[in-house]
Amino acid sequence: MTRRSRATALAGSAVAALAAPQVAAAHVATVPASRVGDDWHAPPAVLAIAALGTVLFVQAFVRLRRRGRADHAGWDRPALFAAGLALGVLPLVSPLDAAGDHYLLSAHMLQHVLIGDAAPLLLVLAVRGPLVFFLLPPSVLKPLASFDPLRAFLRTLLRPGVSFGLWVAVMLGWHVPAAYDFTLSHAVVHDVEHATFVLVGTLAWVQLIDPARHGRLSRGGRIAFAFGLFVLSQPIMDGLLFAPSAVYHPYAAQPDRLLGLSVMTDQRLAGAVMLVEQLLTLGTFIAVLLWPLLRGRRGARAIAVQRPA
Repeated sequence: MTRRSRATALAGSAVAALAAPQVAAAHVATVPASRVGDDWHAPPAVLAIAALGTVLFVQAFVRLRRRGRADHAGWDRPALFAAGLALGVLPLVSPLDAAGDHYLLSAHMLQHVLIGDAAPLLLVLAVRGPLVFFLLPPSVLKPLASFDPLRAFLRTLLRPGVSFGLWVAVMLGWHVPAAYDFTLSHAVVHDVEHATFVLVGTLAWVQLIDPARHGRLSRGGRIAFAFGLFVLSQPIMDGLLFAPSAVYHPYAAQPDRLLGLSVMTDQRLAGAVMLVEQLLTLGTFIAVLLWPLLRGRRGARAIAVQRPA
């Protein structure tokens, strides 16, 4: 290489570093997975909510089976509940929490889709049908059911339009870079963010699965609801997958890279995590709802073909 070529290459490197100083600084050190591998912790609020939920589910399951309704309280329900509880608790107490908070956006995104979408899906599936009405013991249910302000609040919250609007506001609002960055440096706000993800995720799946069979949405309405959730989460996924530079400053400025993942690789992986999870949950749900309609049309077409003229 000539002296002029070397000078040009050095100048190009300097310009690149000035243009993206955060990304350039992000490759200072590679951090092995062992750095966070032992970072297990036990947030009291998370454990208390998990314990309370388990107690309520177990007593509901036992009461329904004692009434001879094992058909609505099969052993698949505890399996679904345990899986949902695991997906809701483990991301908050395991090393995934530390990896997401301090090193990798992709780990943080995985945590969010697990606690805010996958876990609520499994938990709502676990309590669907009559089981949902047994979750609260009679001594607790009766006074709550007679408290009109609470009933009015829940009726409003469970309107499809309200649930949908809250989901969109929470998902898009927290993923605005300024808000996302703020949560990473304020623990209480971060906890509120997680709680709202769980809340709106649960509201969305209550609308889609309709565990109490209120029939607020028709089959077509549920397909439209699920499709709307997927479409309106697209800006977040597109921003992470196709942005030419880092979206969230704390991850771009991170001098220690866990597993050696670069800023942009980590960011695109975060977008892919959200996309894959949305396709697996919402995509599968839409396909399940559409299948009977498609099968019915196929059967009607076959009958029409076989009918003699």
